[in-house]
Amino acid sequence: MLGLSAGSRLGLIDFVPSEYRLSRPLVVRMMGAALVVAGAFVLLVGIGVALLRWPAGVLSATVLTATFVVLVMSFLLSRRPTMVRLDQTGYVVRWVRGVGVARGRWQDVEDAAATTVAGDRCVVLRRRDGRTTTIPVAVIDVPADRFVQDLQQHLNRGQGYRPLG
Repeated sequence: MLGLSAGSRLGLIDFVPSEYRLSRPLVVRMMGAALVVAGAFVLLVGIGVALLRWPAGVLSATVLTATFVVLVMSFLLSRRPTMVRLDQTGYVVRWVRGVGVARGRWQDVEDAAATTVAGDRCVVLRRRDGRTTTIPVAVIDVPADRFVQDLQQHLNRGQGYRPLG
């Protein structure tokens, strides 16, 4: 019985925290961007060594540093960091530009709406204070419908709503 306790027989579901990671395609794009930036940096330093007669050790140090940074970033991204965490009290959203309010309590959320922002499907949590939290569902590594259903369950539970029956 996943996520259910004895209380579930009475129509009450105990929700366990949900964590949603970055999608694999997004991680690959981020890694590709890191490789391009590192390569461009090494190229610029190489040009500086060739044209400005910088010491050759500068290029060696740059290549080693860029390699180290790319390896560390590869390790961190291969673990696919958590993008959204939902628990009994609220939510936390990370790694998203323009998210708005990145952390909040369910009691502060007025409602949730599915919308499109800049061509991407998103869920917008509208807060009672007028601010919002925008979560793009395409960058989460689960189907959008599954994420939205879980989000609705957490929001309903956090608002104190109970299932009928």
